[in-house]
Amino acid sequence: MPTVFVHRPTAESLERIGSVRRFLKIWTPALAGVAIIATESTPTFSAANTSSWLRPIAERFFGHISTPAWEEVNHLLRKTGHFSFYGLLCVLFVRGWLLTFARNPSIRTSVWRRRSWAAGVLSIFLVASADELHQSFLPSRTGLFSDVLLDTAGGLVLSTVAMGIGWWLRRSRVGEVLTA
Repeated sequence: MPTVFVHRPTAESLERIGSVRRFLKIWTPALAGVAIIATESTPTFSAANTSSWLRPIAERFFGHISTPAWEEVNHLLRKTGHFSFYGLLCVLFVRGWLLTFARNPSIRTSVWRRRSWAAGVLSIFLVASADELHQSFLPSRTGLFSDVLLDTAGGLVLSTVAMGIGWWLRRSRVGEVLTA
């Protein structure tokens, strides 16, 4: 089956799947990602707690890291993780919206793609906002709007890359080979 980032499924092909099964097939990946974020939003995954197991791994590969340097490295690792995971989650949300909006054949394909991408980015913004709001109530965590912006930026970048790859595949012979 061709990827939804390359080809729009027909409403009929989506309707053949039962409604519960269709919902699970479409939204389980994104909901699993949200569950991971909810888990990582707990005190267990605070900077102090992740540092205790990340530092020995880093030092195994790079040798001793001074405490001030480690604090900076830990911060950068955590922010890179935020950017990357929210980016991946945004791609999953865009996929979910593409499959959901594809059921409406009256939407032009270009509008369908843009609307799905925008809905995916908005979904990431809302999940990131909820995550940071939750963290603002935990003593060992901080809820920062700058983290919402970082998470949303990760979603923007990775979902744009995914949509761009889909665009490139649709316009190249590679797309024909992948769907044959």
